[in-house]
Amino acid sequence: MDLVLKNCRLVDEIGEYFIKIDDGKITDISKTPLKASEIIDIKSNYVLPGFIDPHIHFRDPGLTQKEDFKTGSLAAANGGFATVIDMPNTLPKTNTLKALKEKIKIAQKKSVVNFELQIGHSDLEEMKKMIELNPISVKVFMDLESDESLERIFHDLSVLKETTNYNGLVATHCEKKSIVEEETKRLKQNKENTAIDYTYARPTRSEDESVRQAIELARANDLRLHICHLSSSKSLSMAKSASKSMPVSWEFTPHHLLLDNSAYNIYDTFIKTNPPLRPKEDSVRISDLDENSIIGTDHAPHTLEDKTKGVWESSPGIPNLETVVPLLLTEVNNGNLDFKLIPKIFSENASKVYDLKTKGKIDIGYDADFTVIDLKQEGKFDISEFKTKAEYSPFDGWKYKGLPVMTIVNGKTVMNKL
Repeated sequence: MDLVLKNCRLVDEIGEYFIKIDDGKITDISKTPLKASEIIDIKSNYVLPGFIDPHIHFRDPGLTQKEDFKTGSLAAANGGFATVIDMPNTLPKTNTLKALKEKIKIAQKKSVVNFELQIGHSDLEEMKKMIELNPISVKVFMDLESDESLERIFHDLSVLKETTNYNGLVATHCEKKSIVEEETKRLKQNKENTAIDYTYARPTRSEDESVRQAIELARANDLRLHICHLSSSKSLSMAKSASKSMPVSWEFTPHHLLLDNSAYNIYDTFIKTNPPLRPKEDSVRISDLDENSIIGTDHAPHTLEDKTKGVWESSPGIPNLETVVPLLLTEVNNGNLDFKLIPKIFSENASKVYDLKTKGKIDIGYDADFTVIDLKQEGKFDISEFKTKAEYSPFDGWKYKGLPVMTIVNGKTVMNKL
């Protein structure tokens, strides 16, 4: 069935437009009326290319008491995301052909938004089998690997790139295992730890050392490097410098941009996450967002029980899919962020890094994925109204101005608040 969106405002364009969709693709864009069997009035709101979240944990399979692909994808749609990229640390890990096939089946059955899957590293022969199913990239949790292991993993990925259709993209969680282990052991000797101690158990230098190492390993093995949830200003400088001579990209989370580690004194272990919130002097901030930036929510829900087991035993992770867009639109309305960056940081840049060639742009022939934004709508976050299974958020109760009011995936409306 064909569809027309009317009264659409487009970023950087004057006036209002009609957008025609047929078979899930954009077929026409015009200032004059277009005909279709269905017409949706966008009511002069902004229509942006469907948002892409390159970093989510839907916990399916094996941990579905925390989230599953149905509730997670509903949360994504509710937050304005048309595409999500899921991480491999489920039960079992997505690092075998069997596990990858099973996760694809689950996602195809449950997801209401587009999805892509990252795989974990494995032995070379197993990875060759997985690559045949076109996972979008390989994820390496550097905080779980020794230096020797990392040398082997990156070398294997180089071989994989040379012998298969693997695109050479490696996504890294950058924290150095040896530093984390050393500092955690030291701090645990104090029997009166509080939540903020978690910051110093995984200190800023563990990220900085790991980012430096990831850049060196990616360069030596001719791989494309994507740094997940970058939280250190020094690491950001290293990534920017490296990107001048090799393919390096990075993403920011809303919690690292908007909070520093003093927030542990307010939210306790509810904001425990890896990497942890940084001291203010080390942290990235809204002003670090530029035309090359990507937002990745690191949506990582847990049960309340998981989050309230004390400094060391509480699970790390924050649900972000339903808060991040209003949070950054509020920064736009407050004059701290250029609205023209919104389609870049939420869609265009991720589509380029992850080779999503028919996404990230509103143009004829592209996928009919759209996020409709009402810049004026105001409200207050209420976790009880969210679609995620998570029952906690540091942003619960925060005021916002600016809201995603419609999400369209392949020409199908999956969220509508217009």
